[in-house]
Amino acid sequence: MSPFTGSAARTCDWEHLRVDLTDGVATVTLARPEKLNALTFGGYADLRDLLAELSRERAVRALVLAGEGRGFCSGGDVDEIIGATLAMDTAQLLDFNRMTGQVVRAIRECPFPVIAAVHGVAAGAGAVLALAADFRVADPSARFAFLFTRVGLSGGDMGAAYLLPRVVGLGHATRLLMLGEPVRAPEAERIGLISELTDEGRADEAAQALARRLADGPALAHAQTKALLTAELDMPLAAAVELDASTQALLMNGEDYAEFHAAFTEKRPPKWRGR
Repeated sequence: MSPFTGSAARTCDWEHLRVDLTDGVATVTLARPEKLNALTFGGYADLRDLLAELSRERAVRALVLAGEGRGFCSGGDVDEIIGATLAMDTAQLLDFNRMTGQVVRAIRECPFPVIAAVHGVAAGAGAVLALAADFRVADPSARFAFLFTRVGLSGGDMGAAYLLPRVVGLGHATRLLMLGEPVRAPEAERIGLISELTDEGRADEAAQALARRLADGPALAHAQTKALLTAELDMPLAAAVELDASTQALLMNGEDYAEFHAAFTEKRPPKWRGR
């Protein structure tokens, strides 16, 4: 994501989200608790635009995506989205579906780690948002459900058919996307869908602790690692090794690499600058 911006100022108020940025950690909270944080057209667009803004600013070194109230996100709002899409023509539907995919791409392509803090339901689009994150920290109440076939649509929505097999394997992904059955936290941890299972009610706290650890680390190294993980998913080995070599050569010429050596020599912790 290019750091160059136009003349428009940063957006300070978001209708569908609550945003906090403290010491390099951004916390983005889906804030429709009365609707289990169901997404509207505006909610999708806000997430897409916010991630683009934060990516350009370079002030964020880790981001926590959370949900207010009883759950993480129940997916697209049945009344405001499904009802409305029934009246749309193909061109409008394509625009909408491309926008939801742009949110997932923004999560995967932003230059900082994204941690989903999941409690309660993560269903439909909510499950895909969590899936797109780099880490999924969840408490025992968490349950994931890819519900798209349950409403008569393809299970491969918003990049789910691309991402899920790469996280849990083709067999589990086929079952989850085809049947749309909920997966509760213990099974989600067993198949690799959850990165960390916390005690009850501790997902937000654990996600913040992980974000702090990441934000205090070498931000450029994290950004490049994330970029390589995404870019190399479909590369042959020869191309991946060459991309790794080019990336390492650039980072070896950076300030953080030299700082590690100086800190090691002086027997002190490194002071990472993300450069």
